[in-house]
Amino acid sequence: MLNEILARRVLIVLGKGGVGKTTVSAALAKLATMSGVRALIMECDARAPLAATFAVAPSFVPTEVAPNLALMALDGRSALEQYLRTVVPGRMLLKAVFASRLYQFFVQAAPGLRELMALGKIYHEAGLTDPKLPGRRIIVVDAPASGQAMSLLKMPTAARATFGASIVGVEAGNISRMMRDRRITAIIQVTTADSLAISETIETYANLSRIHLAPAVVLFNRMPRSEFDADDISALMSRRGPHLRKKDLEHLAELAKSELNLAADARKAVAKIRAETGAPVFEIAEHGGLSGIDLIECIAAELELARNREDETTARATHRR
Repeated sequence: MLNEILARRVLIVLGKGGVGKTTVSAALAKLATMSGVRALIMECDARAPLAATFAVAPSFVPTEVAPNLALMALDGRSALEQYLRTVVPGRMLLKAVFASRLYQFFVQAAPGLRELMALGKIYHEAGLTDPKLPGRRIIVVDAPASGQAMSLLKMPTAARATFGASIVGVEAGNISRMMRDRRITAIIQVTTADSLAISETIETYANLSRIHLAPAVVLFNRMPRSEFDADDISALMSRRGPHLRKKDLEHLAELAKSELNLAADARKAVAKIRAETGAPVFEIAEHGGLSGIDLIECIAAELELARNREDETTARATHRR
């Protein structure tokens, strides 16, 4: 599954706010670089949390933050201005356009323009405008929260219907085909065991399926890992002695039971997602105490181990044939 996803050129990562979508996006990009592939993370959050994590200034052009790994902010207005710089002759004329009240009104009022330009930037950075570009690069898009992301992903189809065979309509058609081509693009959902996150994941999956953009996988983040079971708790309670008071043992047992309940709830949530979407679900462990680059690298290493296991399984299956 992971190898199949990494074979794509564009990974669009969706999820409810707070599920770790940004960290997982960065970990996927890091995973790609561990295979020797160049990766570019495009973050949609105006606060640019990944730029802060990697200690670089937010930029609308790719900035290298690690070997084979670059980062940029994805903003439709900036993408439009970059496009205009390539087609408007003369710096003075361009400056006059940007300062124009009509231009400012147009950018603010044109429905979906910024969304379409943002997707066009993804299309361009993926090298789909020029297949002769050297090398291969994976684009990982840390998309907005699910509701806003749905509007973003619907825009090319709406623009194609509105603008027909015009330049804008043709570009919208190209972007729409990119997103629906499973050889090029994978849409990935991130969730946790939180009940609201689970409900939103299932609802978003259904909405995406209706517009033929069903996600390739759901990444279940912060999966609790219990190193003990109910029998271990019973054994703990039997270990009374002069240095282990009953009250202390009961307190430890309650904490242990709480951990078991969290793990059980998470397993039920995974089963619910599989049952209601039919999507493959990949579990990412909880890594308490880690944050920032350390957490990104830890998740990437976990994904790399899983990818290696996939390779071994595939090799064994091939050998049996």
